[in-house]
Amino acid sequence: MAKRFSTTAGPSQRQLRAGELMRHVLAEIFQRGEVHDPDMPREPITISEVKASPDLRNATVFISVLGSDNVQEAAKKLNVASGRIRAAMGAKLTMKYTPQLVFRADDRFDEAAKIDKLLNRDDVKRDL
Repeated sequence: MAKRFSTTAGPSQRQLRAGELMRHVLAEIFQRGEVHDPDMPREPITISEVKASPDLRNATVFISVLGSDNVQEAAKKLNVASGRIRAAMGAKLTMKYTPQLVFRADDRFDEAAKIDKLLNRDDVKRDL
């Protein structure tokens, strides 16, 4: 019997929709300051992506912090406060389960800036 799902395939439409829904709900929670925890970062937080697991019980939230280089520290603080954030998110989500949240620093913007800097060097421009 053939396998129904491939492990090398990307996320399903369901995972993508759920991730986008969680991203919007989390952005609204952070924007309105609905989580009252002394450990929460005070800087504005940008949620660039939410990756949901196939069973939608776990989610990885990729963040960046505006105007600060302390993204790792902010991710640690958010992981400490993830229970309160999850409770606030559960009140707004229409999903069967409220997923466990893991916050990670999003380094894609740093990598893009690094590549852009390399491409703008004179010796690279000459070769292109």
